[in-house]
Amino acid sequence: MNKKITLAAFLALIAGCIAYILLSEKAVVKKSQEPVPPYPYYNEFVTFQNTRAGVSLSGTLTLPDKKGNFPAVILITGSGAQDRNETVFGHKPFLIIADYLTRKGFAVLRYDDRGTGKSTGHFDAATSMDFATDVESAIAYLKSRKEISPNKIGLIGHSEGGLVAAIAASQSRDVSFVVSLAGPGAIAHEVMALQMELIARAGGVDEQGIAFIRKINSEALEILKNSPDTIALRANLNAYMLPKAKNYPSQMLPPDLKAEQFFKHQINSMCGPWYQYLYNINPAHFFQKVTCPVLALNGSKDLQIDTQQNLPAISKALKEGGNLNGTVKELPNLNHLFQECKTGHPSEYAGIEETFSPKALAIISDWLTVQTRGRNM
Repeated sequence: MNKKITLAAFLALIAGCIAYILLSEKAVVKKSQEPVPPYPYYNEFVTFQNTRAGVSLSGTLTLPDKKGNFPAVILITGSGAQDRNETVFGHKPFLIIADYLTRKGFAVLRYDDRGTGKSTGHFDAATSMDFATDVESAIAYLKSRKEISPNKIGLIGHSEGGLVAAIAASQSRDVSFVVSLAGPGAIAHEVMALQMELIARAGGVDEQGIAFIRKINSEALEILKNSPDTIALRANLNAYMLPKAKNYPSQMLPPDLKAEQFFKHQINSMCGPWYQYLYNINPAHFFQKVTCPVLALNGSKDLQIDTQQNLPAISKALKEGGNLNGTVKELPNLNHLFQECKTGHPSEYAGIEETFSPKALAIISDWLTVQTRGRNM
């Protein structure tokens, strides 16, 4: 299977949306934010174990170049099999975040997803809940390090990683703070539906095409609800979707891929455990159980996790759970990757020189400093 197609399908947080590679600009060579060695901090390659899953996770731990015990941050990638830097379209956002926060006095752990890079395991068989157990293993590892303040370990998750962070924090009292970067807060299938519609409209699909996308998504979800098992689901989706492939808007198809091939890929994704789990959950249920401080950020031009749909849902869930230490912010002109952008359409991602907004980095760092400085968490 084409790796670009697979990556795009997952990164878009919906099996039926592969707009990342539509109309893509040529990636710029220069990434001006990327730090160049030697770094003014310790950079250590580490391995830790998720014994429950039988998975070995490999990553990078950065530590300030001074003595002491440091507050620590674990970075959690978005959808799809990601390396420790969350590398996408030539950008390495987690490298930028880790570098920035370590220079500010935080220890930062970032790691390859299971089955990716130097980590073991099978990514395709895992769900968001499974990824949360990887996070819990990362917390246990950091607690074993003498350089880490054990009561000041928190999570920063991007996109689906924001959901994974909420799941982990809802299950563990060892999480001291959570930062959700463009993480979902609304019901997952509603997030998926709006995502496709926003990207389609921004990509030039007319209202008739958008109505067709809306209809086929809605009816496919009904099939998903009513199919008793995966075998029946696959058969029912094939029978319903494949005849409609010829009418699918061409703007939503990856280059050099016919509509029928595209639909077959979507059906395979919908029949997999990752999609099955994600479709059935409401992120609010996890945020309601998070008791530590939470910062939720979204860009105003994010077409994948819409600000107006998701930030209020996170805020409401925290308050309903009795957590009054939640902050939500919409950051102007930023897309799903937290880049300054024109439209927010995924086709822009590769061609933007900026990897991660310095303004967003400062907001994250300032908030973390308030949560960790001088407090016995």
